[in-house]
Amino acid sequence: MSSSSVEEITDQSNDLFTQDGVLLKACSGRPVNELNSIGMLCIVQNSDGTKSIEWRPSDIITVCAVQEQDWALVNAIGRRQRTFSGNLTADYATARARIIRMPLNELKIFRVTNRNQQMSFSNKVGVWQSTFFFQHGNAEVFIAYLKSHVKTAKSSRDRNTYLVVEPTDETRALNRSFTELDIFQENTTDVVWNIVSNLKERPYETTMEAFSKLSSIGLDYNSGSQLLYYGNEASSKRDVSEEVADLLTKSMVAAEEAHSVTKSDEYEVISMKPTLPPRPSIPRSTPLSQEKWEGLQDTLGRVTEMDGVKQLIFRGGVAHSIRKQVWKYLLDYYPWHMTHAELKALQKKRTDEYYCMKLQWRSMTEGQESRFTEYRDRKSLVEKDVNRTDRTHPFFAGDNNPNLETLQDILMTYVMYNFDLGYVQGMSDILAPLLLLMGNEVDTFWCFVGFMERIASNFDMDQAGMKHQLLQLQQLVMFASPELAQHLALKDSGNMYFCFRWLLVWFKREFSLIDIMRLWEVLWTGLPCANFHLLICVAILEAEKEVLISGDYGFTEILKHVNELSMRIEVNKVLSSAEGIYHQIISAPHLTDQIRIILGLTPLGTSAPTEDDDAPEATGTNCKDNDAAANVSTSGTDMEEAVLEYDGIEISIVTQTVWALLA
Repeated sequence: MSSSSVEEITDQSNDLFTQDGVLLKACSGRPVNELNSIGMLCIVQNSDGTKSIEWRPSDIITVCAVQEQDWALVNAIGRRQRTFSGNLTADYATARARIIRMPLNELKIFRVTNRNQQMSFSNKVGVWQSTFFFQHGNAEVFIAYLKSHVKTAKSSRDRNTYLVVEPTDETRALNRSFTELDIFQENTTDVVWNIVSNLKERPYETTMEAFSKLSSIGLDYNSGSQLLYYGNEASSKRDVSEEVADLLTKSMVAAEEAHSVTKSDEYEVISMKPTLPPRPSIPRSTPLSQEKWEGLQDTLGRVTEMDGVKQLIFRGGVAHSIRKQVWKYLLDYYPWHMTHAELKALQKKRTDEYYCMKLQWRSMTEGQESRFTEYRDRKSLVEKDVNRTDRTHPFFAGDNNPNLETLQDILMTYVMYNFDLGYVQGMSDILAPLLLLMGNEVDTFWCFVGFMERIASNFDMDQAGMKHQLLQLQQLVMFASPELAQHLALKDSGNMYFCFRWLLVWFKREFSLIDIMRLWEVLWTGLPCANFHLLICVAILEAEKEVLISGDYGFTEILKHVNELSMRIEVNKVLSSAEGIYHQIISAPHLTDQIRIILGLTPLGTSAPTEDDDAPEATGTNCKDNDAAANVSTSGTDMEEAVLEYDGIEISIVTQTVWALLA
C-alpha cells in the first residue's frame, strides 16, 4: 500500500464496505509517528470502475447518509470525535495525504494472524507493505467481503495466508468478447470466472448456460453474421459464435490445467453459489410456567438445567408471573448455579454497591457540577430523555411521577458505573420496560447493566457497532431474500439505514410493552444462533417484501412504511418466521463463510486452534457446526438429548426432563 495524493482520491469513489476501529500497525514508507493510529478500513469503487483497499485516519469526518431524525443518530455527550461512514469531503486535504490505498488489481497476497485480529497486505510476495489490527472484533467479515471481489486461494503451507489468483490469457480474452457482445447484465469478469470455474464440476450445464446466452445474439440479426474484427484484412474477421466457441474450448482446457497446477502448488480454488431450500414453518410453544420453572431447580434453589431452561424460553417465552425472577438469570444478575441463600447474600452486596455509586453523584455540590462539563451535559440529557420516555403508559404518565424520578436515578447511577459510555440517547427506552417489570430500583439497575453489556456497541461514539450490524443485516438479506435485496439496492436503500431504530433499541418502539418483553427474553437466550436479532429484521422485511416491491417503493417510501409498522407486528409470527429463516439458511448446501461468521458458525476449512496457534478461531459460541446448528451443548453426566421435529426440521431438546415438560 502507498500514500495517496489528494488528487488521487476523488469524491466519485463509493464505499462498498467499511470497518471502523482499525489500527495501523505498520506501513512501509510511513514515519513512526503515523503508526498506531486509529482509522477506517474500506473497500471502495473508484469512478473508473476499479476497486481498492483504503485505510483512512479517524480524524477525517465523513458525511453520514442517515437522515436527521430523533432516532436516527446516537446523540452522545463526550469529547471524543465522531466519525461517520460515507465518501470523503474536500475539507481535509492534509488528512487525505495520510490515506493508504492499494488497488485490488495490484494485491498479490494477504495474511491473517493474531487470532483473526491482524491483517497484512502485500503487492509483492515476500514483502508486507502494511499491517492492520482490528480493535472492534476481528477481520473475518472484512475477509469474507474482500473474497467477493478478488479470487483467492489458501496455501496449505500457511493456512493463514491467501494468494490472489490472477486470470489467465484465455479468461481475459473471453471477458473481452462477452463485453463486446453486451449479453450479460452482471459484471462480465464475474460471469467469465464462474463459467471457467464451473466447467470442471458441471461441464455440460455450464457450457449450455453460456451458449444459451450466445444463441439469443444470432436471433437479433436477420443475417446472423455479427462479426468481430482484428486488424484491417478481410480475412481477419470471424463469426462471433466461432470466436467465443474457441475461447470456451481453450478455457475448458485451461480450467483442467489450472486445477492440476493449483493442486501441485498446495492450494486450490473453490467457487460455489449458495442455493436455499424451502423455508420451514416452525410453530411457537407455550411459555415457561411456574411449575416447569420450579421443576428445573433443586431443593436449594439452584437451576440444574440452564440449557434446558433457555430452550424452553426460546420456544415459548416466560409466563409473566415468573418473568421478574427469570429475567435476573437471563441478564446475568443472578448466576444460575447459586442457591437461594447465596442469592440473598449477592443481592445485599449489589444493593450496597448501587447506593454507593448513587451517593457519588447525589452528593456532588453545585460548584463541583459547574466545573464538570461532561457530567453536567450528561445529566441534562438524561433529564430531557426521561421526561419523554413512555409517557403514554400509566406507569410513567402524569406530572411529578415518582417512577420517572427512579428512572432518572438509575440512569445517573449508570453514568457513574460506566462513565466511559455514560448516557446515550436511547438508553431510557431500554430501561423503561425493566423498571416497569421489576419495580425495584436496585434489581432494575443490575438487570440494566446486564442488558447494556450485550448491546453497548450500539452506542459507540463512532457508531462502529451499528454500522457493523447494518452491514451484516445487508448480507443476510442478500443471502436469504435476493429479490428484496436487489430492490433495496436499486432504490438506494441497500445500506439498511431504515432499520437503524430497530437495532439501536432492540425493536422497543415497534412492539407493545408486553410483546417487547416476550421478544427480548427470547433473544437473551442466545438461541438458536449468534445475531438472531438480525434474523428478526429479515423476517419483518420478508413479510413486507411484496408491498415494497409491488409498490416500487423508494427510500422515502420504504422509511415511511417501516416506521408505520410500529405496534402492528405480531411477535410470535415474526419469531416463528425468523427461526424458519435460520433453518433455511444453515441447510443451504453452499452456505458461505460470510454468513457462517455472522451466525456464529465455524467457517469452512477452519480447524480448532492449538495453544500456540494464532490462526483465525471461530467467533460463534451459541451455534456449533452446520450439521448440528440446532443442537444445544450440555454439561453433566445425566444429560441426555431428545429431538422434536417440526415439518422435517429436527430441534434438539437438552434432556428427557425438558422433553416431558414440552410434551
